Amino acid sequence: MPKIRSHKGTQKRFRVSGTGKLLRRSAFQSHLLEHKSAKRKRGYARQHPVAPSDRRQIRRDAPYLGA
Repeated sequence: MPKIRSHKGTQKRFRVSGTGKLLRRSAFQSHLLEHKSAKRKRGYARQHPVAPSDRRQIRRDAPYLGA
């Protein structure tokens, strides 16, 4: 039986937490940062959980992502 190919873009953008949740990087933190408050930028720096509606597609694209 052949192995399933992982979608490499998906594999690079998501990771699995210790408890098995999918985590993603936040948007809005790459440029135009000088007018954003430090509080906002700290919030963007954290990893955020993936929405329940998107989890199935990510698991399909990257079956060997982790837990």
